[in-house]
Amino acid sequence: MKKLTVIASALVLVFTAAAQAKVSEQEAAKLGTELTPVGAEVAGNEDGSIPAWDGGITATPAGYEKGQFHPNPFAADEVLATITSANMAEHSEYLTPGVKAMLEQYPDTFKLKLYPTRRSASYPEFIYDEVKKNAINAELVEGGNGIKGASAGTPFPIPQSGVEAIWNHILRYRGEAASLQRNQAAPTPTGKYTLVETEETIIFVYGDPSISAEEMAEKNMIIYFKQVVTSPSRLAGTALLVHETMDQNKQPRQAWTYNTGQRRVRRAPNVAFDTPGTVSDGLRTTDDFDLYNGSPERYNWELKGKKEIYIPYNDYELHSDKLSYDQILKPGHINMDLVRWEKHRVWEVEATLKDGVRHTYKTRNFYLDEDSWQVALTDMYDNRDELYRVGMAHAINYYEKPLVWSTLETFYDLNSRRYLAMGLDNQGDVVDFDVKLTKKKFTPQALRRSGRR
Repeated sequence: MKKLTVIASALVLVFTAAAQAKVSEQEAAKLGTELTPVGAEVAGNEDGSIPAWDGGITATPAGYEKGQFHPNPFAADEVLATITSANMAEHSEYLTPGVKAMLEQYPDTFKLKLYPTRRSASYPEFIYDEVKKNAINAELVEGGNGIKGASAGTPFPIPQSGVEAIWNHILRYRGEAASLQRNQAAPTPTGKYTLVETEETIIFVYGDPSISAEEMAEKNMIIYFKQVVTSPSRLAGTALLVHETMDQNKQPRQAWTYNTGQRRVRRAPNVAFDTPGTVSDGLRTTDDFDLYNGSPERYNWELKGKKEIYIPYNDYELHSDKLSYDQILKPGHINMDLVRWEKHRVWEVEATLKDGVRHTYKTRNFYLDEDSWQVALTDMYDNRDELYRVGMAHAINYYEKPLVWSTLETFYDLNSRRYLAMGLDNQGDVVDFDVKLTKKKFTPQALRRSGRR
């Protein structure tokens, strides 16, 4: 059984007694002292394998200029150990069921190259200020299907329930806007694939420091998202528009799609939950995007506690513009020689499907990095209680902001032995966080114009 840290154990006991209450000012005062500004433990672990948080990355590496791909600030680190199917038993305590399943399914190729832990997560000062306010003001709306009293930063830095923790992931800071040109691929078991290129533009309304918690509640909008497929030609022009709300009881997500064959924009209320994701070959659900997104209403969310495990982290090598997609995409899984694993403390959240509700996944276990609230790993179980899929987020600190976000997401289907790799941008443009976007670009009419080819 994996160890709960001392602080995490105490927190879980407190949370059990005071479920879904805002924390006191005394509790919030721990932020920036014994807890980091976003709620992680500042101290390292007992054996020193996880160091104390010292502020994360606070300056860009020498020679880096905004607009470039991000050089690896830890390139000089050496591999501490390599975990394979042959020695996985020695590391069992720090491996999730999903990672163990991948080691067993691909005994000759799947491995974990373990590096020193670098607690690189950092955020702008205004985010730290907002998190402190949120800690004493943020609340779940009835049923947990929304929040109020929060803006910009982590809403629940000292979470009292699983649903609060997953809201921390949904609302973690990723800038105010972003423009991305990315590819995704769904290799067959033999490794053959077709790249699907997309252009995505996003306004993170929630991340805007000029909008107060009161204004957020009134606007009730956290994200405007538009995705347009640009290749291959048979799919080019397919487009998706999503307006994501903060209180989904008051107003559920709104979505529209543009179909090039019909040349029409249609409302798409089914773009949610377990509807297959856009051009994903059925290898992920809509709510798998970003490891989890959207309404949490179909599940009961249990905060299992905090533990130390190995997760993909600081994956700057996988982010490199020196790589071709053939070097990354291999039969069964991505090239594990390019993936950096580190030991980190994570919050484990278990989501179990509510009675009378359907979803492809009966149970889902999420492992959230304590320093960023990014879901790093997720295990998805089917209605037979069999492990079905494994999700992995390969995160880096985009230190020009700074913020933590995945550079690549992978979803492994254990039954079909296929997988989906999302976010491949190595041969394109790096994400632009300075893009100027207006709401006019996120209307159904604008979607029609974007989709026309």
